[in-house]
Amino acid sequence: MHKIKTYNAISSRGLTRFRSEDFQVDPDLAEADAILLRSHKLDASAIQAELKAVARAGAGTNNVPVNACTEAGVVVFNTPGANANAVKELVLCGLLLASRGIVLGIEFASTQTEIKDEAELSKLMEKEKKRFKGSEIFGKTLGVIGLGAIGSLVAEMAIDLGMKVQGYDPALSVEAAWRLPSKVRRKENIASLVASSDFISLHLPVLDSTRDLINAEVFASMKDDTCLLNFARDEIVDSKALLEALESGKLGKYVSDFPRPDLLGREDVISMPHIGASTNEAEENCAIMAADQLIDFLENGNIKNSVNFPASFLDRTEDAGSCTRLAICNRNVPKMLGQILSVLADQNINVKDMLNKSRDDIAYNLIDLEVRPSEEALAAISEIEDVIKVTLL
Repeated sequence: MHKIKTYNAISSRGLTRFRSEDFQVDPDLAEADAILLRSHKLDASAIQAELKAVARAGAGTNNVPVNACTEAGVVVFNTPGANANAVKELVLCGLLLASRGIVLGIEFASTQTEIKDEAELSKLMEKEKKRFKGSEIFGKTLGVIGLGAIGSLVAEMAIDLGMKVQGYDPALSVEAAWRLPSKVRRKENIASLVASSDFISLHLPVLDSTRDLINAEVFASMKDDTCLLNFARDEIVDSKALLEALESGKLGKYVSDFPRPDLLGREDVISMPHIGASTNEAEENCAIMAADQLIDFLENGNIKNSVNFPASFLDRTEDAGSCTRLAICNRNVPKMLGQILSVLADQNINVKDMLNKSRDDIAYNLIDLEVRPSEEALAAISEIEDVIKVTLL
């Protein structure tokens, strides 16, 4: 039986994916084959010898010690795209809030509690409404930086609303390119995108290459009074350059899901308490995807949506009931596969099917065998230098 330790409140729609006869799911487990979490900050001490996988019910993995997991041969999963619609809808909200005086108008109206006469209140609202006049987003240009699952949905939404859309993504995958609406104009660099956009929406992960990506140079390339929306990650925008852009008027509005102390209370900043994925539907979608990925990995060794291991899928043969599968993680160095197969050959164990994949410094192997290997054979494979983890499935 596989043991799953949970942190946070995981949607029941996801937890019910685990069959009770095959999986024990409990937040109080001392030892576990896998961990399923949302926002819990996982300490490296949680990576015990028995642990095989960590699944984050969400896109970001900042709360998971990914490097330590990789060193221990622990696969880290995330759920890209599961909360994409929720974030897309909040981006739409941000666009409207930034273009109209909605927030200030609501605040003004809600403070007129001393006025009890309806006619007097109506007269006041008519008199003051010009203070909150804004602009329509129809016909304006939206620049989308990052054209993955969320960015492509945002682009499509904006086109449907009559906006002109242009996008930039230095690492656009073939799959993402197929999702992208044909009306999106591709830009070759950030400078050309921001120079011709009225609104800019960020949809990038935090990497060494994206940290402080929106810096003083990028702000200088923007049109005056541009609106920047950040529902991706706080670290993508350089804090000092952001404040200077707001103070100078180069940036007209900053809408963010990540409040900063130095920006609170400013009329040109709209801050939200990290609610981009906070919908019932998004939490359910993330939990279901994370659970399904864990199940397939623990039962078959298949890997989908991992941030530290290569995507790997090997079909089980028709007579899978009589076939044993080995999942082997090793450092990506020469002659490893040959050494592993030599051990099996010495034991007269025939290989029926296999898959070998690598990602950076990690290699991952799925090997289907005609017979179950002996404990001696498993020990011999484990003792090969640079083998990290051996799992019998």
